[in-house]
Amino acid sequence: MKAFLIGLALATMVYAEIGSSPVIGSERTRNLRGLDYAPMLFEYHRQTVGEGRHFFTYPRRDTTFQKDFYKNHKNAMAFFENDSNSSHRFAIAVSPILGIDYKSSSVVGDTIWPSIDGGLFIRGFADSLDFDLDARIYAEGHSAKKPKSYDYEVFDVQSKDNGDGGIDYVSFARYRAHFAFNYAWARLQLARDVLHWGPGYYNNLSLNQFALPYNMLSLDLTFGPLRIYTIYADLRVDSWSYSMDNLNDRNLYAHRYELAFKNVTFGISELQVLYNENKPWLFVPVAPLFIEKGNYSEHVNNGALAFDFNVQLFKMARVYGEFFLDDMESPYAVYQNRYSNNRWAAMFGFQIARDMEVKGKALQLGTIAEMARVEPFTYCHYDTAQAQIAHLGLPLGNPNGPNSLAIDWTLYSRLFWNASARFFFSLHNKWLWKGIDYGSNIDDPYKTKRKKFINNAPLQYTIAPSFSYSGQYASFELELLFGENRGVFSRATFHW
Repeated sequence: MKAFLIGLALATMVYAEIGSSPVIGSERTRNLRGLDYAPMLFEYHRQTVGEGRHFFTYPRRDTTFQKDFYKNHKNAMAFFENDSNSSHRFAIAVSPILGIDYKSSSVVGDTIWPSIDGGLFIRGFADSLDFDLDARIYAEGHSAKKPKSYDYEVFDVQSKDNGDGGIDYVSFARYRAHFAFNYAWARLQLARDVLHWGPGYYNNLSLNQFALPYNMLSLDLTFGPLRIYTIYADLRVDSWSYSMDNLNDRNLYAHRYELAFKNVTFGISELQVLYNENKPWLFVPVAPLFIEKGNYSEHVNNGALAFDFNVQLFKMARVYGEFFLDDMESPYAVYQNRYSNNRWAAMFGFQIARDMEVKGKALQLGTIAEMARVEPFTYCHYDTAQAQIAHLGLPLGNPNGPNSLAIDWTLYSRLFWNASARFFFSLHNKWLWKGIDYGSNIDDPYKTKRKKFINNAPLQYTIAPSFSYSGQYASFELELLFGENRGVFSRATFHW
């Protein structure tokens, strides 16, 4: 029965994000929401209770996508699959999407209503190629006189002068896409998405799912227990679309190496950000970036190295951690930890999960907790708006940024009511100390000086209950935020 429950959970997860995508990707917490509220959380749930090797590199190919394509997409508005007797296999499915949101947040000082998005989700394959595109247009009403972007990406404020001040609304478009060629042990992919590397859910330090999406080229190689993942990404310097800083190039190269045994995984991630000095050679996965960094001008490149581990315990729990090194004067200096030229971060966490049956219905229960410490000036660089490890003003790694201490703890559950309907509930607690001294902002230029870790930083505590219902054609989500920051988020999604 336990095997059946796990199988059912996996099958349902594949159906997440409005049918399946060719990849298991990072979550979409700000826009392009699908039917499931927290799909990556349950991917980590599966990693906690599941069999086999455990890899923590996302987005990752869904190997069941082509095999189960008809089963998962036959109810799409438009579906076509060629004759099985043909020498070439191909199929495509198209689904319209409509979403209605209400968002109110003390962080952005705004109430966004109505917020409507509509678009198409297209996915399919042709022999060794697979692809998907989720593209939507948004229109929002804002109560703030000078509205800010809720998702931190570029948007436009439209005004109509009718003599009474007119009608102001915000419009913008968003998309994510994957286009990949697959071989038995290799996947070459062009994509717009967010990379999430490592065993943490909230606080991964090198590349984190809560960053903003970027365009990338990736190569994913798997040789039994060894996984090698290399990427090139095009980053934006400034979140303001009219900024002249965006005429300059900021490029990311990153490699990840994972070694996964039966219940233990070790990972190494290395990053290099180049400013106006692109070096395509760095895409080669055997080129060690932490050594190559010394071959280029120090003032226009920024490198980092991270080590992580994950240990699965009795198929009901896992413990994990990550250490991120931005710069180090000496190993002893890190222990002494006095000056800003020792920039590092550390994260530790655990997850407990269980699959069970209640009156013939599958139920998933779990809890996950993490603590992350990020030293001042981590992710920063010598000059503002150059080689920061950031995109559109936000870190690529830990979302709390430099000079922060965070504890996240969540209780969660998901009930499978029937083959297409499921209910989700979670309670997320967050304790955050964010420094206020120089070196706390990712745009602060790096200076050699005595650092002060979260000196006099106030505690920001928030508690967020969440609920969602996901069905075959519709879903509803509600999240409330109480504490230092307050907010309400609700959404209804419809698709065919």
